[in-house]
Amino acid sequence: MFNLQNYSTQNVKNDILSGALVAVALIPEAIAFSAIAGVNPVVGLYAAFIIGLVTSIIGGKPGMISGATGSVAIVFVSLGLGVKALYPELQGEALSMMVLHHILIASILAGLFQIFVGVMKMGKFIRLVPQPAMFGFVNGLAIVIALAQFEFLKPANAENLTWTQTIINSFSENYIMYILIAATMLIMHYLPKFSKAVPAGLVAIILLTLIVYLTGTETKMVGELFGENTSIGLPTFMMPNWDLFNAESLKIIIPTAFLVAMVGLIESLLTLSVLDEMSGTKGSGNKECVAQGVGNVCSGSFGGMAGCVMIGQSIINYSAGGLGRLSSFTAAVLLLVLVVSFFNVIAIIPVAVLVGIMFMVSIGTFEFSSLKRIKHMPRADAFVLIAVTVITIFADLAIAVIAGIIISALVFAWQHAKIHA
Repeated sequence: MFNLQNYSTQNVKNDILSGALVAVALIPEAIAFSAIAGVNPVVGLYAAFIIGLVTSIIGGKPGMISGATGSVAIVFVSLGLGVKALYPELQGEALSMMVLHHILIASILAGLFQIFVGVMKMGKFIRLVPQPAMFGFVNGLAIVIALAQFEFLKPANAENLTWTQTIINSFSENYIMYILIAATMLIMHYLPKFSKAVPAGLVAIILLTLIVYLTGTETKMVGELFGENTSIGLPTFMMPNWDLFNAESLKIIIPTAFLVAMVGLIESLLTLSVLDEMSGTKGSGNKECVAQGVGNVCSGSFGGMAGCVMIGQSIINYSAGGLGRLSSFTAAVLLLVLVVSFFNVIAIIPVAVLVGIMFMVSIGTFEFSSLKRIKHMPRADAFVLIAVTVITIFADLAIAVIAGIIISALVFAWQHAKIHA
């Protein structure tokens, strides 16, 4: 809870200002992560508000920012494919709703698992994932997030085209999007070198949206992702579709829920460790596990997808002086106020700008330092890093993390045996 005794006027000011900064920066990411997961952007925005609100109050470390994330959104992609295979007769809105209900149930189950991990004080075991495996997981995730953006750039009838034709047609049909993506990435790369007063992503959104709107340039807008006649109000309780608690649906829901829980906890506790170093204070991993679980249960119950701690936004918050719970609380509440009040403005943001932002998120997520370290790593560690990266890209996150732990354990056992041979 908020400890008002530790709050000075300056602390309150810093927390509110940094929270406002984060709230604005959260909007495009929540929308983009929803698109990756294959759901209406409202789902990601609700997740950012609900999970952010819950964890701001009961989280393991003040000032951490939670919401919809790319790592969790990627997991839901395979769930969506599973739903399509399970219900081939469904199309359009009916299919979208079926995918959404599966995601909501998976989010609730993931949250319950995370609560169990926290209550049983098992958070410390999550933090024992070897560093090479963690680097591989993060690098693979960054590449997967980047690859997911190319879905927005596919030309018409791409399934009937060769690779060469797909690339040529993509450029010819979507050249405006490519220009906007490049402009977004340039703004986000160079603007922070001159000023960090306003998030570079926000500047890119405002500037490029104005240019597109004023010039009448035709390109895909965010409003098209929301669907027709969509408006955003306060989240309301959504009763789970109990019909989905059957053997066939649970076969794809339960593995997804477990994976969401594990990926969310790994990313959350990794961020907790980073912020512990930045602040010189120690947060509670088990408390954070419970908070993430409660947040995901609440999110899934009110129409939001699961999420976890957002490492980029958390660092932005800390760097801007948001060290207290009021900062993350402000970010969550202000986010909802902004999207409810200015939905019509959000709807005219070009999708290409969000794609550009996600490419920059991908670049920021990739641990480039690991490429330098790999030359000096023991061969076994380098093998683990590369193996987990490749498995993450070509299989899925669950297999990658489990494989990383198993390979690391086998390497350790082999080295230990050599020493005592």
